[in-house]
Amino acid sequence: MQAAPNGPTNPEWYEEGLPHIWLPYAQMKTASAPLAAVKTYGTTLELADGRTLTDGVAAWWTACHGYNHPHIRKAVETQLATMPHIMFGGTVHEPALRLASRLSAMLPGDLERVFFTDSGSVSVEVAMKMAIQYRLNKGQTKRTKMLAFKGGYHGDTLATMAVCDPEEGMHHLYGQALAKHIIAPLPQDEASTAEFYRLLKHHAHEITAIITEPLVQGAGGMLFHTPEVLRILRKAADEHDMLLILDEIFTGFGRTGTLFACEQAGIVPDIITLSKALTGGTMALAATVALRHVFEAFLSDNPEHALMHGPTFMANPLACACANASLDLFEQEPRLEQVQRIQAVLAETLEPCRALPGVKDVRTLGAIGVVELEKIANPDALRQRFIAQGVWIRPFRSIVYLTPAFTIMEQDLRKLTATIYRVLSEQT
Repeated sequence: MQAAPNGPTNPEWYEEGLPHIWLPYAQMKTASAPLAAVKTYGTTLELADGRTLTDGVAAWWTACHGYNHPHIRKAVETQLATMPHIMFGGTVHEPALRLASRLSAMLPGDLERVFFTDSGSVSVEVAMKMAIQYRLNKGQTKRTKMLAFKGGYHGDTLATMAVCDPEEGMHHLYGQALAKHIIAPLPQDEASTAEFYRLLKHHAHEITAIITEPLVQGAGGMLFHTPEVLRILRKAADEHDMLLILDEIFTGFGRTGTLFACEQAGIVPDIITLSKALTGGTMALAATVALRHVFEAFLSDNPEHALMHGPTFMANPLACACANASLDLFEQEPRLEQVQRIQAVLAETLEPCRALPGVKDVRTLGAIGVVELEKIANPDALRQRFIAQGVWIRPFRSIVYLTPAFTIMEQDLRKLTATIYRVLSEQT
């Protein structure tokens, strides 16, 4: 790892702790040293050396209400004083049951049985286990595979890596160690649709579920597709007696312009996974929510038909209190209207990037803005150039993207987009 920035200005805890930490998604022999953050507020990161950065990615797309929202903070403080945690095996508590009821009411269709976990990857693993055991409980022992898609990303655990893009994604090194599922192209044109149906027909006898990210494949490169694709998948799942799992960990809670992305297609999945903005980016929490008919397949006099999964911090009361407070804000404040305003500004101010050399595409949807380049030779170096301009933007693969808090002020949003244009202009 390169030397820490600004040497003597870094606090003691930074100098003592950095040699013992293993950072995510970083080649630590060559990566730039991480920034020492000491405070967050609104859409601002404050660093130990006194600098401030305008955050364009909302803590990996989670802090939809901005940092340190007083309503969420108060909910945490209140819950902390009464019950920070209790095991969810054999006991339940008000924050979790209230949250489950509210999620069931706001989700489309009769998605009504909520299983809580503490990370998005695990919520997808639970969805996969539900889909597999759904068949096993019915005596269908051969239908244990998933049909997933090129460009997809569903998590970094061993099970979820197996339904990510096997070639273009970040997990190809693990190929020989992963379970084998069916990976198809998203049916977006005549050729990809034909290939999708060919694979579906050939493998239908061994597939239990189709899994995809609706409207936007996030970590795959912010790849967009139309609502019609989701309607094709829902129809195909019905025709072949398959479950449809929608991974709305990134797209859920307003990011694409509707509360849930699947609403834009007018479809209801059999299982949906939620996380990230669920708690407003304050605490770790995720949920896997199933339709009634999926849950009913687990009801039996046979104890082996129960879903055998139970994370230690499942339904943590503090996290559930955060999530309830976050849902309050969606009810009380104009979040979807704010997303529409963000989309308008992103579309207006990122479009000029299309004319820059090396730019392949510019696209926006809801509170997502993407400038795709032909290539980014050194994403770490590009990130450092953004930091030098006073913004926190984290390029990856071949894209520079924005996923700001829905509460971002227009002048801060325009600062972010202007900086993208300026930095990309300078490098071309």
